[in-house]
Amino acid sequence: MTIELTFELIALLFFVAVVAGFIDAIAGGGGLLTIPALMWAGLPPTAALATNKLQACGGSFFASLYFVRKGLVNLADMKLSIGCAFVGAALGTIAVQMIDTAFLEVMLPFLILGIGAYFLFSKKISEEDKHQVFTPGVFAFTAALSIGFYDGFFGPGTGSFFALAFVSLAGYGLAKATAHAKVLNFSTNIASLIFFAIGGKVFWLLGAIMLVGQAIGATLGSKMVVTKGTKIIKPLVVTMSIAMSLKLLSQQYGWFG
Repeated sequence: MTIELTFELIALLFFVAVVAGFIDAIAGGGGLLTIPALMWAGLPPTAALATNKLQACGGSFFASLYFVRKGLVNLADMKLSIGCAFVGAALGTIAVQMIDTAFLEVMLPFLILGIGAYFLFSKKISEEDKHQVFTPGVFAFTAALSIGFYDGFFGPGTGSFFALAFVSLAGYGLAKATAHAKVLNFSTNIASLIFFAIGGKVFWLLGAIMLVGQAIGATLGSKMVVTKGTKIIKPLVVTMSIAMSLKLLSQQYGWFG
């Protein structure tokens, strides 16, 4: 697989990665930009998905690092969830090679719209921590493992699913939930990347260029989460939920030509 890396192509993909990293750090859904951009650059679908995981690792790592440094995340308390998310993503990446994903393609737009509606209308969404439904151990073996599996198996909206789980099950405030979601998303990204790399699907040079852009965008987006909190997270999650749902529905039904 060879692609002519012109200055214009590199600049465009870098810019797309910066914007996607910014969006991803706040609300998730950056893949709506990066995957089509990679396919436009000439990568086949599987290589685009694999290379997207590489550049997404950059965004999720630097966002996670920023949140840890700012004290929103204590990694020692998350070890079990991080491990379960990693295992889940690894199993999902293996399973997607053997199982038809058609049923998920039908259900997913409506699930993501449901997330957007929850964030828009739920009175539980705030900066304050609420009642914890699941203990950390139960959360790890249920939410972290299952959403991790989903990310390896299919992927769109993973950050939103993690954030929803932290708000509704762990009782976290929105900024704290967003920060913890990004840490688990980094774990799932790494797991998927490893298995894509084993299969030789990753275009390393393009992925590395976009990884730098993701790192810049993710750092900027993370600062907005810390400083603006619910004011920016809530509307962006709702917006990205609608955008992801429309994108998936257009792929299924051939909307917009």
